[in-house]
Amino acid sequence: MTHNKNILCIGAGYVGGPTMAMIAHQCPEYRITVVDINARRIDQWNSDTLPIYEPGLEELIRATRGKNLFFSTDIAGGIRENDMIFVSVNTPTKSFGEGAGMAADLQFWEATARQILQYSESPKIVIEKSTLPVKTALAMERILNGTGNDVRFDVLSNPEFMAEGSAIQDLKQPDRVLVGSRENERGLVARRALVDIYLHWVPADKIITSNIWSSELSKLVSNAFLAQRISSINAISALCEATEANVDEVARAVGMDSRIGSKFLRASVGFGGSCFKKDILNLVYLCRNYGLDTVADYWEGVIRINDDQMARFTRTMLKAMFNTLAGKKICLLGFAFKANTGDTRESPAIYIAKNLMAEKAVVVISDPQALRNAAVDLQDAQGQVSYIEDPYAAAAGCHAIAVMTEWDLYRKLDFEKIYKIMLKPAFIFDGRNILDHQRCFDIGFNVYPIGSPPLTRF
Repeated sequence: MTHNKNILCIGAGYVGGPTMAMIAHQCPEYRITVVDINARRIDQWNSDTLPIYEPGLEELIRATRGKNLFFSTDIAGGIRENDMIFVSVNTPTKSFGEGAGMAADLQFWEATARQILQYSESPKIVIEKSTLPVKTALAMERILNGTGNDVRFDVLSNPEFMAEGSAIQDLKQPDRVLVGSRENERGLVARRALVDIYLHWVPADKIITSNIWSSELSKLVSNAFLAQRISSINAISALCEATEANVDEVARAVGMDSRIGSKFLRASVGFGGSCFKKDILNLVYLCRNYGLDTVADYWEGVIRINDDQMARFTRTMLKAMFNTLAGKKICLLGFAFKANTGDTRESPAIYIAKNLMAEKAVVVISDPQALRNAAVDLQDAQGQVSYIEDPYAAAAGCHAIAVMTEWDLYRKLDFEKIYKIMLKPAFIFDGRNILDHQRCFDIGFNVYPIGSPPLTRF
């Protein structure tokens, strides 16, 4: 079959795979190829066991794979054969040298840019899909167009705004699609080519165009604002516990103000995921680099509140359970950083599990999708840990349960059955405030929510 357009995505991770699957589904006349240096990951994309879990993703892959969506390790061939290249490689926080612990590590991004330069034989539109510091496109342009050869490259910024757990829905019905470009003749032509792809299914009024620097910065700022709302309500949850207020009631009253709104005002054990902490640290580093120390201090405070919320959760467990956790068996219900994903990157459960093991507790991890990742995250942890998918089997013989992920199945568990198979006194620490706390107390549990007084029997 002859295709109208050939599109390549370099990077087959949480962004590249689902995004290209959606484009392939909505644009059957286009041929989409996803490449990655990780052969095992590509094999998984070509199998019945996908490398990531996302509701609706498997159905999209089945409908498009082998028709107009292909997964390959042939990066050189993909670059040569395609006109439009999405770059969706990992940009983790730098762990060495200048900016360690804050700046984005761009080594994989630069290696990809040099591969594109090396193997390109015709003009390309190169699209930044990874989250990158503002002005990164300028470096990309200099690498690609600084050789003096006849191949020309136009660089666009098209940040992703999908949320894990609802990625397919977010891709199908996005709040907005942002395309940034140079605002010269070539840049505007390249921008139009990308906009035309999204117009296959996204209404025109949902597609925003901007200069390339605004686009790059908008992604960091969006994540920073969302994380700031979570840290704000979590900071208030500590005050609620101290004053016997109820954070859910406070959040409801605050969220009904139309100027504020209710989204991201759910108190919890803390935020996680691959983006929030990384992007805020990147923003802090950029601000300090431009001499904006007061601005940097403000955003750094969002991270400090999140870290303290996780530490406070562990301190609550220790204090409630008679100031010692040594030898006590504690079941963590959930390990993914949020429901409907197997992703555990920066999950609060990692921090809590390690802290519990440092207190000599015996930790049991239960999660419907994240046990494999949990075992990797805790492979170097010092202490006793086991992994049991069945929540009832995981809770058996435990002194306490801590709800770490807001999986729907945990709301529906038979807690009378669980109470009977736990050691007494039995504790529930609801890090997501998803359980019926009064009912759990009536069953016999000592219940510790986030942001409201505990229900205890002593």
